[in-house]
Amino acid sequence: MRWSPELAYVVGLIATDGCLSPDGRHIDFTSKDLELVEAFKRCLGLQNRIGVKSSGSSQRRYYRVQFANVRFYRWLVELGLTPRKSKTLGPLRIPDEFFVDFLRGCLDGDGNIRVYSDPKFPTSQRLYVRFISASFAYTCWLQQNIQRLIGVRGYIQPTRKSYELTYAKQASKILLARLYYQPGIPCLQRKRVLAEEFLSRGGGTADALASGASGHKRP
Repeated sequence: MRWSPELAYVVGLIATDGCLSPDGRHIDFTSKDLELVEAFKRCLGLQNRIGVKSSGSSQRRYYRVQFANVRFYRWLVELGLTPRKSKTLGPLRIPDEFFVDFLRGCLDGDGNIRVYSDPKFPTSQRLYVRFISASFAYTCWLQQNIQRLIGVRGYIQPTRKSYELTYAKQASKILLARLYYQPGIPCLQRKRVLAEEFLSRGGGTADALASGASGHKRP
């Protein structure tokens, strides 16, 4: 497989919300965001139909695409992905050049961007970026690579069922500026809009890029 921003983004989505079937050939991607499933299909050039399913008493709708590709499946396994990966996922073989694209897929899959008013200073806003995983080893690997390649420090907190890798305001600004490095890259638009709205206030984008980027479109 030849690496590209689109392929790296898909690997990030699979590492978070995807699933490798035990049969050694099928890959499944499920999300509550139809836009995300459509982006997944588009990046891989899939023509498969998107299914819809409900979960639990809330009857929340989820969108799902499944396809069979033995070569792609085996390549994902070589990267470090496995069936039933939730708690066993570890370091992945992601090229440094495409790490931010992979990370953007992780953010769109199981991550979040939180922006809210500071209770002590109502005119100021807080910003946090979080990556969530059930695997501690994988979360540590993610933390180390973000620090090595992007130069910001995050902290890991355990929750009842997972681990949260969190970045506070200044680190988040640098991180988001790197993730959304140019127009047209695959991403969940509502998260990009939220990030860019925050970064655009008071020159946030320029400040973050100056602090965290070296002039290249991608690290």
